[in-house]
Amino acid sequence: MKTYTFTIDGKAVSATESFEIRNPATGEVLGQAPVSTEEQVNDAVASAKAAQKAWAALADDERKATLMKMAEVLKENAECLAELITREQGKPLGGPGSMFEMQACAAWTEVTASLDLPVEVVFEDETRRDELHHKPIGVVGAISPWNWPLMIAIWQIAPALRAGNTVVIKPSEYTPIGTLEMVRLLNTVLPPGVLNSVSGHGDVGSLLVSHADIDKIMFTGSTATGKKIIAASGGNMARLTLECGGNDPAIILPGTEIASKAGDLFWGAFINMGQTCACAKRLYVHEDDYDAVVSALNEVAEQMPMGNGMDENILLGPVQNKMQYDKVNELVEDAKQQGATVHRGGSPLEGDGYFYPITLIGGLDNGSRLVDEEQFGPVLPIIKYKNLEDAIARANDNKNGLGASVWGDDLEQAAKVAARIEAGTVWVNQHGAVHPMVPFGGVKESGYGVEFGIEGLKATTQPQVISIKKVAAA
Repeated sequence: MKTYTFTIDGKAVSATESFEIRNPATGEVLGQAPVSTEEQVNDAVASAKAAQKAWAALADDERKATLMKMAEVLKENAECLAELITREQGKPLGGPGSMFEMQACAAWTEVTASLDLPVEVVFEDETRRDELHHKPIGVVGAISPWNWPLMIAIWQIAPALRAGNTVVIKPSEYTPIGTLEMVRLLNTVLPPGVLNSVSGHGDVGSLLVSHADIDKIMFTGSTATGKKIIAASGGNMARLTLECGGNDPAIILPGTEIASKAGDLFWGAFINMGQTCACAKRLYVHEDDYDAVVSALNEVAEQMPMGNGMDENILLGPVQNKMQYDKVNELVEDAKQQGATVHRGGSPLEGDGYFYPITLIGGLDNGSRLVDEEQFGPVLPIIKYKNLEDAIARANDNKNGLGASVWGDDLEQAAKVAARIEAGTVWVNQHGAVHPMVPFGGVKESGYGVEFGIEGLKATTQPQVISIKKVAAA
């Protein structure tokens, strides 16, 4: 059985301690993931710090060219990395699954390579000229999650490197293998020390984010862990970009024609088995349209085969880990005890793997756990409303504010409703449609800071003003 390594200063590093990684669809052991020691975390940060100044000093075009080489590495190794994702994370190879994730990795890297942050003249008159420059911050500590393990890692790595920072990344202990292998491959085109990895459980992540030489932290994960990172950053005053998940509401406006929108709405809720921060996780539907919406979603769900993602034509895989599987089941059982109506699914599937069916549940409202808590799984509560003002109020009645969506035939009305939703992104007639040029981030307890595009690139820099007093005319 293979024991995987992590990367420090461009070299493969082994660990004396390791833990098993299993396929969530079959229970098969994929290999042993390494556990980095405190000394190795220190070595990784020291390597990144030693490499940072030379990396930042490269001409902008050289860093751009290197990122384009990274994109080529991702394309050349897409198939083998996608298979690792499927075996480790569970999402299918096809559809919006592992190959889709690898295509996104390459695309985000290429788009990030194309971005520029020119010097801005923020003020000028006859006496002075004030320029705003965007400088690298230093060493970035990145903590990536288990749901999109390689794609979100690239969301952290690519802008950090583009801006002249160096990176130490720790992948989730649930899905470390693919990310460790991706970092190893990317190091074939990067200078030593520019991109390093460590591996292990939460204690390793804690060592990384609290390290005195970490200058910025990029994190995607739970709000509870995000709050711990905020506390840890008090010691090193690291800059933060935190994407702490969401409980995204979706509102269907009264009288909306749903048949043409049902497929997009389904994937907005159930892409990656609902294990996506910006999935629609609670759906508000006018009471007169309720039956039609449930029927339309059920019809789409019936066409979606579920199983081992390595099998052909599978579009839905398992829940990734037992912790999440148990939470999904617990929330559904709690809803049943409250008298909820299960329109579809509602019980774990028998056999190997953490398989839970697409589940549609009615008869709930705000105040129930399944509505108020982020389920992060293949379950969607569908909540009736009588008037639109009430739907908007209930959509906003949550501690999270990552994404949201409004669905309707009148785009002007939908946009007006969207503007009243408390979320970092509100989509109209789509959900979760992130784009590498469009800033993305949350409000309230969904974190702070943005990723993607120019604004996301700026978030990996620190501003420096150069103020020049002009020579007086003779």
